[in-house]
Amino acid sequence: MARARVRLVVTADDFGYCPRRDEGIVEAFLAGAVTSVSLLVNGAAAESAAELAGRHQIPTGLHANLSEGRPVGPARHGASSLLSPEGFFLGKMGFREAVAAGDVALPQVREELEAQLIRFRELLGGDPTHVDGHQHVHVLPGVCQVFAETLQANGVSYTRLPVERGLGGCAWLEAPARAFACAVERDARAAVGPFSRYGLRWTDAFVGLSTCGRHMSAHRVTGALARALEGIPTGRALTAELMAHPGYPSVPPAGGCGEGPDAFSCSWERLHELRILTAPTLRARLAQDGVQLCTLHDLDSKRPGEGVLGEATLETFLEPSPPCP
Repeated sequence: MARARVRLVVTADDFGYCPRRDEGIVEAFLAGAVTSVSLLVNGAAAESAAELAGRHQIPTGLHANLSEGRPVGPARHGASSLLSPEGFFLGKMGFREAVAAGDVALPQVREELEAQLIRFRELLGGDPTHVDGHQHVHVLPGVCQVFAETLQANGVSYTRLPVERGLGGCAWLEAPARAFACAVERDARAAVGPFSRYGLRWTDAFVGLSTCGRHMSAHRVTGALARALEGIPTGRALTAELMAHPGYPSVPPAGGCGEGPDAFSCSWERLHELRILTAPTLRARLAQDGVQLCTLHDLDSKRPGEGVLGEATLETFLEPSPPCP
């Protein structure tokens, strides 16, 4: 990767999920290992997370949530296609199944996204630096169109496009994890059209599906980044995002989005990610490869002639991807 200078945004997801997760995320930010966070406004610790973001001047985006916990919009007052009879979102796979079956009313998706943007502004006092999707719901068919329309209407330009090259060859991923990651990538490729039509922007490359949790190591992060940048023109500075989920593991009953913390947040893998991100090894390898950590604001301030987010990879994303097994 020394062939080109790379600007890397390291985004910690699930900010606001619980105080212990947030403590680790802030620790990583202050260490210079995380450069951006995505806030769950329906998270149990959303208010204290917003205070931390303000105190430490952490660039903060919205982690749009349509799959876990309770809604913040009109759906919370009555029956909704987004919710179970108990009043909770349908879950990571349940929401996907409902979307695929045509059981989700997209106007209700729009209402919830709008409500979460309003709540974000109430908590932070300004607009999000970006909006992405909790459990990648923002790239699902149909949802991605409403998502793009809503962001444009609210003046938000930046999102995440979770297309990670080479997923099919990541033999360390267990079959269920690989199948989910490949499904996310297929949906993300299909979302390029709606995202582009509504003027959304994203980094040239994305990594994080193959390096989540126990699978994160300095070697795998740098390898994934090298694969992600293959075939991208090298005549200018390239941009990339590393998605991460660091923190100190949740301890029930504290945390979650209304139902308590899930197994993902309680796992030792959150601490593993925190340690990998803050250890000297990863930082040294990134620097050796010409990778500079930065924020989305830094990317938006690129010098003339360096291009815009997503410009180099639009055609790359539209090309057929190697099949996942």
